[in-house]
Amino acid sequence: MPRIERIEILQVDLTPKVVRTDAIQSFIAQETPIVRITCDDGAQGTGYSYTIGTGGSSVVALLRDHLAPLVLGEDPDGIERLWKRMFFHTHATAVGAITSLALAAVDTALWDLRGRRTGLPLWKLAGGAQRRVPTYTTEGGWLHLSREALVDEAVAAREKGFRGTKMKVGKPHLSEDVDRLDAVRAAVGDAFEIMTDANQGFTVSESIRRARAFEPFGLAWLEEPLPAEDLGGHVELARAAPMPIAVGESIYAAQHFREYLERDACSIVQVDCARIGGVTPWLKVAHLAETFNVAVCPHFLMELHVSLSAAIPNGAWVEYIPQLDDLTSSRMTLRDGYAIPPDGPGLGIDWDFAAIERRAVARATVRP
Repeated sequence: MPRIERIEILQVDLTPKVVRTDAIQSFIAQETPIVRITCDDGAQGTGYSYTIGTGGSSVVALLRDHLAPLVLGEDPDGIERLWKRMFFHTHATAVGAITSLALAAVDTALWDLRGRRTGLPLWKLAGGAQRRVPTYTTEGGWLHLSREALVDEAVAAREKGFRGTKMKVGKPHLSEDVDRLDAVRAAVGDAFEIMTDANQGFTVSESIRRARAFEPFGLAWLEEPLPAEDLGGHVELARAAPMPIAVGESIYAAQHFREYLERDACSIVQVDCARIGGVTPWLKVAHLAETFNVAVCPHFLMELHVSLSAAIPNGAWVEYIPQLDDLTSSRMTLRDGYAIPPDGPGLGIDWDFAAIERRAVARATVRP
Protein backbone atom coordinates (compact mmCIF):
# COMPACT_ATOMS: atom_id res chain seq x y z
CA MET A 1 0.00 0.00 0.00
CA PRO A 2 1.51 3.37 -1.03
CA ARG A 3 2.01 6.07 1.58
CA ILE A 4 2.36 9.83 1.29
CA GLU A 5 5.97 10.71 2.09
CA ARG A 6 6.41 14.33 0.96
CA ILE A 7 4.22 17.38 0.36
CA GLU A 8 5.50 20.48 -1.43
CA ILE A 9 3.63 23.76 -1.06
CA LEU A 10 4.24 26.76 -3.32
CA GLN A 11 2.48 30.03 -4.00
CA VAL A 12 2.63 31.84 -7.32
CA ASP A 13 1.06 35.26 -7.88
CA LEU A 14 -0.42 35.96 -11.30
CA THR A 15 -1.59 39.21 -12.86
CA PRO A 16 -4.79 38.91 -14.95
CA LYS A 17 -4.29 39.47 -18.66
CA VAL A 18 -7.17 41.98 -18.78
CA VAL A 19 -8.57 44.45 -16.26
CA ARG A 20 -11.31 42.75 -14.25
CA THR A 21 -13.86 44.84 -12.35
CA ASP A 22 -17.33 44.16 -11.01
CA ALA A 23 -19.91 45.85 -8.79
CA ILE A 24 -17.89 45.53 -5.58
CA GLN A 25 -14.21 44.95 -6.38
CA SER A 26 -11.31 44.78 -8.83
CA PHE A 27 -9.52 41.51 -9.48
CA ILE A 28 -5.92 42.74 -9.49
CA ALA A 29 -3.99 39.58 -8.59
CA GLN A 30 -4.45 35.86 -8.36
CA GLU A 31 -2.59 34.17 -5.55
CA THR A 32 -2.23 30.51 -6.50
CA PRO A 33 -1.31 28.00 -3.77
CA ILE A 34 -0.04 24.77 -5.36
CA VAL A 35 0.37 21.42 -3.58
CA ARG A 36 2.42 18.52 -4.95
CA ILE A 37 2.06 15.19 -3.15
CA THR A 38 4.71 12.47 -3.56
CA CYS A 39 4.24 8.88 -2.41
CA ASP A 40 6.88 6.40 -1.33
CA ASP A 41 6.60 4.60 -4.68
CA GLY A 42 7.37 7.82 -6.58
CA ALA A 43 3.81 8.55 -7.75
CA GLN A 44 2.84 12.22 -7.67
CA GLY A 45 -0.29 14.35 -7.81
CA THR A 46 -0.61 18.12 -8.07
CA GLY A 47 -3.49 20.28 -6.88
CA TYR A 48 -4.13 23.97 -6.50
CA SER A 49 -6.42 26.70 -5.26
CA TYR A 50 -6.64 30.47 -5.69
CA THR A 51 -7.53 33.81 -4.20
CA ILE A 52 -8.33 37.06 -6.01
CA GLY A 53 -5.70 39.07 -4.21
CA THR A 54 -5.69 38.47 -0.47
CA GLY A 55 -5.35 35.53 1.89
CA GLY A 56 -2.84 33.44 -0.04
CA SER A 57 -0.25 33.51 2.73
CA SER A 58 -2.89 32.33 5.20
CA VAL A 59 -3.79 29.40 2.94
CA VAL A 60 -0.11 28.46 2.65
CA ALA A 61 0.35 28.64 6.43
CA LEU A 62 -2.71 26.46 7.05
CA LEU A 63 -1.40 23.91 4.56
CA ARG A 64 2.14 23.94 5.93
CA ASP A 65 1.35 23.94 9.64
CA HIS A 66 -1.81 21.85 9.87
CA LEU A 67 -3.17 20.02 6.81
CA ALA A 68 -0.02 18.68 5.17
CA PRO A 69 1.38 17.12 8.37
CA LEU A 70 -2.01 15.49 8.94
CA VAL A 71 -1.92 13.44 5.72
CA LEU A 72 1.76 12.45 5.78
CA GLY A 73 2.18 8.68 5.97
CA GLU A 74 -1.43 8.10 4.94
CA ASP A 75 -2.85 6.00 2.10
CA PRO A 76 -3.63 8.51 -0.68
CA ASP A 77 -6.56 6.43 -1.93
CA GLY A 78 -8.55 7.22 1.22
CA ILE A 79 -9.66 10.54 -0.24
CA GLU A 80 -12.99 10.77 1.56
CA ARG A 81 -11.44 9.77 4.88
CA LEU A 82 -8.60 12.26 4.50
CA TRP A 83 -10.97 15.08 3.55
CA LYS A 84 -13.10 14.45 6.63
CA ARG A 85 -10.00 14.22 8.81
CA MET A 86 -8.66 17.54 7.55
CA PHE A 87 -12.05 19.22 7.85
CA PHE A 88 -12.62 18.21 11.46
CA HIS A 89 -9.02 18.98 12.37
CA THR A 90 -9.68 22.59 11.26
CA HIS A 91 -13.27 22.69 12.45
CA ALA A 92 -12.71 25.84 14.49
CA THR A 93 -12.00 27.75 11.26
CA ALA A 94 -14.68 26.10 9.10
CA VAL A 95 -16.93 26.73 7.29
CA GLY A 96 -15.06 29.55 5.58
CA ALA A 97 -12.98 30.62 2.63
CA ILE A 98 -9.42 30.16 3.93
CA THR A 99 -10.03 26.64 5.23
CA SER A 100 -11.93 25.59 2.10
CA LEU A 101 -9.22 26.93 -0.20
CA ALA A 102 -6.56 24.99 1.72
CA LEU A 103 -8.64 21.80 1.72
CA ALA A 104 -9.13 22.13 -2.02
CA ALA A 105 -5.41 22.32 -2.73
CA VAL A 106 -4.82 18.97 -1.00
CA ASP A 107 -8.00 17.30 -2.25
CA THR A 108 -7.39 18.17 -5.92
CA ALA A 109 -3.83 16.83 -5.59
CA LEU A 110 -5.20 13.54 -4.24
CA TRP A 111 -7.66 13.24 -7.14
CA ASP A 112 -4.86 14.04 -9.59
CA LEU A 113 -2.76 11.32 -7.97
CA ARG A 114 -5.59 8.79 -8.23
CA GLY A 115 -6.10 9.61 -11.90
CA ARG A 116 -2.41 9.28 -12.68
CA ARG A 117 -2.25 5.94 -10.89
CA THR A 118 -5.25 4.54 -12.74
CA GLY A 119 -4.50 6.23 -16.07
CA LEU A 120 -7.96 7.81 -16.07
CA PRO A 121 -8.81 11.48 -16.69
CA LEU A 122 -10.78 13.21 -13.95
CA TRP A 123 -13.92 13.54 -16.06
CA LYS A 124 -14.11 9.74 -16.44
CA LEU A 125 -12.88 9.00 -12.93
CA ALA A 126 -15.67 11.15 -11.46
CA GLY A 127 -18.51 9.96 -13.69
CA GLY A 128 -17.86 10.40 -17.42
CA ALA A 129 -21.32 11.76 -18.19
CA GLN A 130 -20.52 14.10 -21.11
CA ARG A 131 -17.86 14.42 -23.78
CA ARG A 132 -18.30 18.18 -24.19
CA VAL A 133 -19.88 21.12 -22.35
CA PRO A 134 -21.10 24.47 -23.79
CA THR A 135 -18.81 27.43 -23.07
CA TYR A 136 -19.43 31.12 -22.43
CA THR A 137 -16.87 33.88 -21.87
CA THR A 138 -16.64 36.46 -19.09
CA GLU A 139 -13.46 38.19 -20.24
CA GLY A 140 -15.26 40.81 -22.35
CA GLY A 141 -18.02 41.75 -19.91
CA TRP A 142 -16.34 43.65 -17.08
CA LEU A 143 -18.15 46.56 -15.47
CA HIS A 144 -15.61 49.28 -16.33
CA LEU A 145 -15.96 48.66 -20.07
CA SER A 146 -17.86 51.20 -22.12
CA ARG A 147 -21.13 50.36 -23.84
CA GLU A 148 -19.33 50.27 -27.20
CA ALA A 149 -16.56 48.03 -25.90
CA LEU A 150 -19.11 45.61 -24.43
CA VAL A 151 -20.82 45.34 -27.80
CA ASP A 152 -17.51 44.79 -29.61
CA GLU A 153 -16.44 42.12 -27.11
CA ALA A 154 -19.78 40.29 -27.29
CA VAL A 155 -19.79 40.24 -31.09
CA ALA A 156 -16.19 39.03 -31.10
CA ALA A 157 -17.09 36.26 -28.64
CA ARG A 158 -19.93 35.10 -30.88
CA GLU A 159 -17.63 35.10 -33.90
CA LYS A 160 -15.05 33.05 -32.00
CA GLY A 161 -17.68 30.39 -31.45
CA PHE A 162 -18.63 30.97 -27.82
CA ARG A 163 -22.26 30.21 -27.09
CA GLY A 164 -22.74 33.07 -24.67
CA THR A 165 -21.15 35.97 -22.83
CA LYS A 166 -21.41 37.23 -19.29
CA MET A 167 -21.87 40.91 -18.50
CA LYS A 168 -21.32 42.48 -15.14
CA VAL A 169 -24.22 44.59 -13.90
CA GLY A 170 -24.45 47.03 -11.01
CA LYS A 171 -23.99 50.45 -12.55
CA PRO A 172 -25.08 53.30 -10.24
CA HIS A 173 -28.44 53.60 -11.96
CA LEU A 174 -30.70 50.94 -13.40
CA SER A 175 -30.93 52.83 -16.71
CA GLU A 176 -27.21 52.32 -17.34
CA ASP A 177 -27.46 48.53 -16.97
CA VAL A 178 -30.55 48.47 -19.20
CA ASP A 179 -28.85 50.58 -21.88
CA ARG A 180 -25.81 48.29 -21.95
CA LEU A 181 -27.90 45.12 -22.08
CA ASP A 182 -30.10 46.54 -24.80
CA ALA A 183 -27.07 47.38 -26.96
CA VAL A 184 -25.48 43.96 -26.55
CA ARG A 185 -28.71 42.06 -27.20
CA ALA A 186 -29.34 44.09 -30.37
CA ALA A 187 -25.81 43.34 -31.58
CA VAL A 188 -25.66 39.58 -30.94
CA GLY A 189 -29.26 38.57 -31.64
CA ASP A 190 -31.65 36.40 -29.68
CA ALA A 191 -29.86 33.06 -30.19
CA PHE A 192 -26.70 34.11 -28.33
CA GLU A 193 -26.92 33.72 -24.55
CA ILE A 194 -26.32 36.65 -22.22
CA MET A 195 -25.55 35.95 -18.58
CA THR A 196 -25.43 38.74 -15.98
CA ASP A 197 -23.52 38.96 -12.71
CA ALA A 198 -24.17 41.49 -9.93
CA ASN A 199 -21.45 40.18 -7.57
CA GLN A 200 -23.64 40.49 -4.46
CA GLY A 201 -24.07 44.23 -5.04
CA PHE A 202 -27.84 44.73 -4.63
CA THR A 203 -30.38 44.91 -1.85
CA VAL A 204 -33.47 42.70 -2.09
CA SER A 205 -35.67 45.52 -3.37
CA GLU A 206 -33.11 46.69 -5.92
CA SER A 207 -32.45 43.15 -7.14
CA ILE A 208 -36.19 42.65 -7.76
CA ARG A 209 -36.40 46.02 -9.51
CA ARG A 210 -33.47 45.31 -11.79
CA ALA A 211 -34.52 41.72 -12.49
CA ARG A 212 -37.88 42.95 -13.75
CA ALA A 213 -36.22 45.63 -15.87
CA PHE A 214 -33.89 43.01 -17.39
CA GLU A 215 -36.77 40.72 -18.46
CA PRO A 216 -36.95 41.88 -22.12
CA PHE A 217 -33.38 40.73 -22.79
CA GLY A 218 -34.01 36.99 -22.31
CA LEU A 219 -31.13 36.48 -19.89
CA ALA A 220 -29.72 33.03 -19.23
CA TRP A 221 -29.44 33.99 -15.55
CA LEU A 222 -28.90 36.72 -12.97
CA GLU A 223 -25.90 35.74 -10.84
CA GLU A 224 -25.18 36.66 -7.23
CA PRO A 225 -27.64 39.56 -7.00
CA LEU A 226 -27.49 39.50 -3.17
CA PRO A 227 -24.96 38.67 -0.46
CA ALA A 228 -24.65 34.88 -0.34
CA GLU A 229 -25.56 34.79 3.36
CA ASP A 230 -28.98 36.34 2.62
CA LEU A 231 -30.89 33.11 2.03
CA GLY A 232 -34.26 34.69 2.82
CA GLY A 233 -33.63 37.49 0.34
CA HIS A 234 -32.85 34.96 -2.37
CA VAL A 235 -36.11 33.14 -1.62
CA GLU A 236 -38.02 36.39 -2.09
CA LEU A 237 -36.10 37.31 -5.24
CA ALA A 238 -36.47 33.88 -6.85
CA ARG A 239 -40.25 34.15 -6.50
CA ALA A 240 -40.30 37.56 -8.18
CA ALA A 241 -37.58 37.34 -10.82
CA PRO A 242 -38.49 36.45 -14.43
CA MET A 243 -35.10 34.81 -15.10
CA PRO A 244 -33.12 32.03 -13.35
CA ILE A 245 -31.18 33.06 -10.25
CA ALA A 246 -27.63 31.67 -10.00
CA VAL A 247 -25.62 31.34 -6.79
CA GLY A 248 -22.67 29.40 -5.50
CA GLU A 249 -19.25 30.97 -5.88
CA SER A 250 -19.47 32.42 -2.35
CA ILE A 251 -20.95 29.34 -0.66
CA TYR A 252 -18.50 27.16 1.24
CA ALA A 253 -20.48 24.11 2.39
CA ALA A 254 -22.63 21.48 0.71
CA GLN A 255 -25.20 21.91 3.47
CA HIS A 256 -25.69 25.55 2.54
CA PHE A 257 -26.40 24.56 -1.06
CA ARG A 258 -28.98 22.11 0.32
CA GLU A 259 -30.71 24.96 2.13
CA TYR A 260 -30.84 27.06 -1.05
CA LEU A 261 -32.24 24.18 -3.07
CA GLU A 262 -34.77 23.09 -0.45
CA ARG A 263 -36.18 26.63 -0.29
CA ASP A 264 -36.20 27.21 -4.07
CA ALA A 265 -33.83 30.14 -3.58
CA CYS A 266 -31.91 29.47 -6.81
CA SER A 267 -32.33 27.58 -10.06
CA ILE A 268 -28.67 27.40 -11.13
CA VAL A 269 -25.80 26.17 -8.92
CA GLN A 270 -22.34 27.69 -9.49
CA VAL A 271 -20.29 25.62 -7.09
CA ASP A 272 -16.58 26.55 -7.14
CA CYS A 273 -14.19 23.62 -6.61
CA ALA A 274 -11.69 25.73 -4.65
CA ARG A 275 -14.20 27.53 -2.47
CA ILE A 276 -16.20 24.42 -1.62
CA GLY A 277 -13.05 22.56 -0.54
CA GLY A 278 -12.10 20.39 -3.51
CA VAL A 279 -13.38 17.74 -5.89
CA THR A 280 -14.81 15.59 -3.08
CA PRO A 281 -17.44 18.10 -1.84
CA TRP A 282 -17.91 19.56 -5.36
CA LEU A 283 -19.27 16.26 -6.61
CA LYS A 284 -21.63 16.02 -3.63
CA VAL A 285 -23.07 19.44 -4.42
CA ALA A 286 -23.40 18.61 -8.12
CA HIS A 287 -25.29 15.38 -7.45
CA LEU A 288 -27.44 17.12 -4.85
CA ALA A 289 -28.39 19.69 -7.50
CA GLU A 290 -29.21 16.85 -9.89
CA THR A 291 -31.80 15.49 -7.43
CA PHE A 292 -33.51 18.90 -7.62
CA ASN A 293 -33.24 18.91 -11.44
CA VAL A 294 -30.98 21.97 -11.23
CA ALA A 295 -28.10 22.73 -13.61
CA VAL A 296 -24.50 23.18 -12.47
CA CYS A 297 -22.61 26.06 -14.09
CA PRO A 298 -19.41 26.30 -12.03
CA HIS A 299 -17.58 29.51 -11.24
CA PHE A 300 -14.09 30.24 -12.64
CA LEU A 301 -11.34 27.52 -12.62
CA MET A 302 -12.07 26.51 -16.20
CA GLU A 303 -8.99 24.25 -16.40
CA LEU A 304 -10.48 22.10 -13.63
CA HIS A 305 -14.19 22.65 -14.11
CA VAL A 306 -14.17 21.46 -17.72
CA SER A 307 -13.50 17.96 -16.39
CA LEU A 308 -15.91 18.19 -13.46
CA SER A 309 -18.72 19.57 -15.61
CA ALA A 310 -18.22 16.73 -18.07
CA ALA A 311 -18.24 14.19 -15.23
CA ILE A 312 -21.85 14.95 -14.29
CA PRO A 313 -25.07 14.84 -16.31
CA ASN A 314 -26.25 18.30 -15.17
CA GLY A 315 -23.05 20.19 -16.01
CA ALA A 316 -24.52 22.89 -18.25
CA TRP A 317 -21.79 25.48 -18.90
CA VAL A 318 -18.05 26.09 -18.49
CA GLU A 319 -17.01 29.68 -17.80
CA TYR A 320 -14.09 30.82 -19.98
CA ILE A 321 -11.58 32.86 -17.96
CA PRO A 322 -7.99 31.75 -18.67
CA GLN A 323 -6.26 31.31 -15.32
CA LEU A 324 -3.17 29.16 -15.55
CA ASP A 325 -1.58 29.95 -18.93
CA ASP A 326 1.66 31.24 -17.37
CA LEU A 327 2.11 28.07 -15.30
CA THR A 328 1.07 25.30 -17.69
CA SER A 329 1.87 23.94 -21.13
CA SER A 330 -1.70 22.71 -21.67
CA ARG A 331 -4.74 24.71 -22.75
CA MET A 332 -8.45 23.98 -22.53
CA THR A 333 -9.69 22.66 -25.87
CA LEU A 334 -12.56 24.60 -27.45
CA ARG A 335 -14.49 23.24 -30.40
CA ASP A 336 -17.65 24.71 -31.96
CA GLY A 337 -18.51 26.54 -28.76
CA TYR A 338 -17.93 23.55 -26.51
CA ALA A 339 -15.21 22.82 -23.96
CA ILE A 340 -13.66 19.37 -24.39
CA PRO A 341 -12.34 17.69 -21.23
CA PRO A 342 -8.73 16.48 -21.46
CA ASP A 343 -8.00 12.77 -21.85
CA GLY A 344 -4.71 12.90 -19.97
CA PRO A 345 -4.68 11.15 -16.59
CA GLY A 346 -5.65 13.03 -13.46
CA LEU A 347 -6.72 16.67 -13.65
CA GLY A 348 -5.38 16.89 -17.20
CA ILE A 349 -3.28 19.98 -16.36
CA ASP A 350 0.32 19.93 -17.61
CA TRP A 351 2.17 22.03 -15.05
CA ASP A 352 5.35 23.90 -15.97
CA PHE A 353 7.23 23.32 -12.73
CA ALA A 354 10.25 25.31 -13.91
CA ALA A 355 8.02 28.37 -14.29
CA ILE A 356 6.34 27.65 -10.95
CA GLU A 357 9.68 27.40 -9.14
CA ARG A 358 10.94 30.54 -10.82
CA ARG A 359 7.87 32.57 -9.89
CA ALA A 360 7.14 31.17 -6.44
CA VAL A 361 6.77 33.81 -3.71
CA ALA A 362 6.42 31.20 -0.96
CA ARG A 363 7.49 27.58 -0.63
CA ALA A 364 7.62 24.84 1.96
CA THR A 365 8.25 21.10 2.02
CA VAL A 366 6.64 18.90 4.66
CA ARG A 367 8.20 15.51 5.42
CA PRO A 368 7.74 12.99 8.23
